[in-house]
Amino acid sequence: MNQHRARKRFGQHFLHDPRIIARIIAAIDPRADDRLLEIGPGLGAITAPLMERHGQMDVVEIDRDVIPLLQERCAGLGELRIHNVDALRFSLDQLGQGPWRVVGNLPYNISTPLMFHLFEQIDAITDMHFMLQKEVVDRLAAGPGSPAYGRLGIMTALHCHAEHLFDVPPGAFNPRPRVESSIVRLRPRSEPLCLPEDRETLAGLVRQAFSKRRKTLRNALKGLADGDAMEAADIDPGCRPENLTPEDFARLASRIRATQGQ
Repeated sequence: MNQHRARKRFGQHFLHDPRIIARIIAAIDPRADDRLLEIGPGLGAITAPLMERHGQMDVVEIDRDVIPLLQERCAGLGELRIHNVDALRFSLDQLGQGPWRVVGNLPYNISTPLMFHLFEQIDAITDMHFMLQKEVVDRLAAGPGSPAYGRLGIMTALHCHAEHLFDVPPGAFNPRPRVESSIVRLRPRSEPLCLPEDRETLAGLVRQAFSKRRKTLRNALKGLADGDAMEAADIDPGCRPENLTPEDFARLASRIRATQGQ
């Protein structure tokens, strides 16, 4: 197979460690009736073993130069449907009927906006398995009171349950990234934590609260929520933002929006 130089502008770090690849495939554990979608397959380190197990899948790859190498790697393994588009502009509706199991070694420079792009399509997703920067996975999976707990984890929790599966050392990639990576599993909630009409209010609450995370809620949320609104939502205004659960924030957002509509 021809050599392909990783491109910095695409945030490419190609996975090559067979032990890590085997653990990822085992975690995904594809079943016969799954619809599989991989984002950023690169040279096919995850694609090829998934194809061996499953026989068909869709992939989204922005770098047209890796596509012939990917096709070569997966030749004879089944039906590989390649979409040469930007994943941030790609809709699951374009693929036809789901639901989809989404996997990927996501470029660190677009991982957070890409996840939020997928959250907007969560009804078409069964689960997601992603390789991300370890720091990002820690934030996704953190609970109240943890130093890593904050805006990213709460906004993710509106849509999904996040589970940190295992860590991946820099040596598993070529070129080596400067940071550790981790595998996270995201499973959509059976019911979202807040109504769609409350999400904008909730996002504003969380953004302001964690910009002043060392202050009490009474001070951190000045101009957005007063003590009466917090107490009506069964929240102590003397707490710090990091002590509230995602459910608490959702309840407060619902209360504020209902009050504004009166």
